[in-house]
Amino acid sequence: MAALRVERDGTTLRVTLARPERRNAFDAALIAELREAFADVGDARAVVLAGDGGSFCAGADVDWMRASIELSYEENVQDARRLRQMLETIDQCPAPVVARVHGHALGGGCGLVACADVAVAATGTQFAFSEVKLGIVPSVISPFALAKIGPGAARRYFATGERFGADVALRIGLVHEVSDDADEAVGLILEELGSAGPEAARHAKRLVLERPEGLATERRIAERRTSEEGQEGLRAFLDKRKPDWAD
Repeated sequence: MAALRVERDGTTLRVTLARPERRNAFDAALIAELREAFADVGDARAVVLAGDGGSFCAGADVDWMRASIELSYEENVQDARRLRQMLETIDQCPAPVVARVHGHALGGGCGLVACADVAVAATGTQFAFSEVKLGIVPSVISPFALAKIGPGAARRYFATGERFGADVALRIGLVHEVSDDADEAVGLILEELGSAGPEAARHAKRLVLERPEGLATERRIAERRTSEEGQEGLRAFLDKRKPDWAD
């Protein structure tokens, strides 16, 4: 992959945007590579999404935007569909996704943050749903962003396109943590995920995405309690020992 670096680090898959000279801005190639990387993460217990250089992701690449001016309505629909499919693939990734955000997360970069299960921002990171500054709207990323920040915050930040800091991103729920040492903070989260049942963590993510009700909730807990992993976890707790999956 030319625009992306994918590395296995033990039980963690690290996916890094690798266009630092373009501040890791989106173009068609990066979108395609991100979708491919998240389509099959194997048995990874966590996926860390990060960016090389000075920024996490500065939104859309200038040359990509310039080319879009000449696209027809239907061509624009297809272009937007590829972006939506990539974001959905990250959002639906079976393994928990941890975003390590720094520098700038603008436009579609905020969309990437919103698709992560856990988002850690380095102190000083700047965010913006900046599409309105270009006369367009954050339409494709809106389902993921609204799920994180809610309509109250979106009504302001979608409409103004203003930049806001990591403290505001934390307050509105776009990120979960702000740290002076983002690598250390991500490492601690990975330790917590390493102590969780690998399948349980994936099923827990599905609970949030699918929001089962009634009988479905009863069946899901019964399935986990009677699973090999659930049996091991419960027995380990009662025996006062670590389960066999713990790091």
